[in-house]
Amino acid sequence: MGNTMASQSAAADPSASSKRLLPWLVAVAFFMESLDTTILNTAVPAISAALGVAALSMKAVLASYTLSLAVFIPISGWMADRFGTRRVFASAIGLFTFGSFLCGISGNIHLLVACRILQGCGGAMMVPVGRLTLVRTFAKADLLRTMSFVSIPALVAPMLGPIAGGLIVGYLHWRFIFFLNIPVGLAGLVLVYIHLPDYREEASHPLDVVGLILFGSGIALLSYVLEIFGEHTLSAREMSGLLALSVILLAGYWLHARRLKFPLLQLRLFTIRTFRAAVSGSFFTRLGIGGVPFLLPLLYQVGLGFTPIQSGLLVMPQAVAAMTMKTIMPRLLRRVGYRGVLISNTLILGALLLGFATIGLRTPIWAIVLQAFLYGAFTSLQYTSMNTLVYADITEQDTSSASSIASTMQQMSISFGVATAGLATAFFISNTHTSPVEMITGVHKALIALGVLTIVSTIVFRSLKSGDGDDVSQHKVLHPGG
Repeated sequence: MGNTMASQSAAADPSASSKRLLPWLVAVAFFMESLDTTILNTAVPAISAALGVAALSMKAVLASYTLSLAVFIPISGWMADRFGTRRVFASAIGLFTFGSFLCGISGNIHLLVACRILQGCGGAMMVPVGRLTLVRTFAKADLLRTMSFVSIPALVAPMLGPIAGGLIVGYLHWRFIFFLNIPVGLAGLVLVYIHLPDYREEASHPLDVVGLILFGSGIALLSYVLEIFGEHTLSAREMSGLLALSVILLAGYWLHARRLKFPLLQLRLFTIRTFRAAVSGSFFTRLGIGGVPFLLPLLYQVGLGFTPIQSGLLVMPQAVAAMTMKTIMPRLLRRVGYRGVLISNTLILGALLLGFATIGLRTPIWAIVLQAFLYGAFTSLQYTSMNTLVYADITEQDTSSASSIASTMQQMSISFGVATAGLATAFFISNTHTSPVEMITGVHKALIALGVLTIVSTIVFRSLKSGDGDDVSQHKVLHPGG
């Protein structure tokens, strides 16, 4: 198998110009997918009014995309191995772009939901297949630099989303939210066919259809429960029943996967210490910090009285910090190592969340901007470190499965993070008609709870050893005896 993969890699060895453009291609795809999850939020009132439905009904438009991602991400690795990374990545961009066009011309909410599902099918393939292509193209020593570059759009997009959505709705038309993806997607298609390497397995294993049904339906149901948790559309008994059913389906998949040589997701990869720490650490860390984009707009707009544009500008320093951190991140990981960075950085992020809980009516703007800058820098370091550590000890044959698992867990952790933030806020805010002072107090308490949760998640990274991830960070070069 190893010889087969080696020959394929050699046959598909990209040119120097393609290797330079490849991170840009993947970064743009990441940006499109990440932006689409946030830009729509600001436009919900305008779209609901245009389609003649209640704003609450727009929840289905938002949830359908997330559900589609959760269901189709697991098969992305198998698709890439079977049909080739170039064809699958191009198809993903094409589906996403076509889905965006259909969303833009939708005349009712039911059609919009269906088109969002189609969009999600494309988005589900873009991130894991793009990441897989990078892992197979670049040596582990170069992976950190490449991953730190392509992770920036995923950090910047959620910060630009609310501002971009507000500007489009205010000065153009809500349909342009979807039409913006069309020229970017068409340009991406051309560049993919010219520059993207085509990695594939000569003899791929059959698709685990039973596993796809069990895992996909379990994850979709769990995502749905999280999306509607706290609403009054379902009773507590119905919610508990759906939650129990999702757990049964996922447990069924676990039992099913243990008996197969080629399951949908290779759960045996969790026996690898670096993979287990990176994936589980990413999941638990995002439970705390994943809800910050949800909480800060509440604090700034409802609590402090800023406009949506002002609120968006206050989180913009995070994007600047993320790009700044890119330049020093490789040196930092080489010097300190993954274990030291992830343990200390998680503690710092928890402390910064506690710092956000001190922002009030008398807090100067420069202090809010400084906290946002620091948070953006350390968040960038955290995400890139975890994303690259995933592949530290993964063989080339397992990269597609590792990419699928990492992307699936990442998508689920984002949903979990927002749900956790929403539950924490609802727990501390007693009613829907909340005064600014009550909102500030409630969000502060939620941030404190999430900050403590983030600090506790440091335990996951303590299982790492000092030499873990050295092939990626090149820590051995500076510390030969480590």
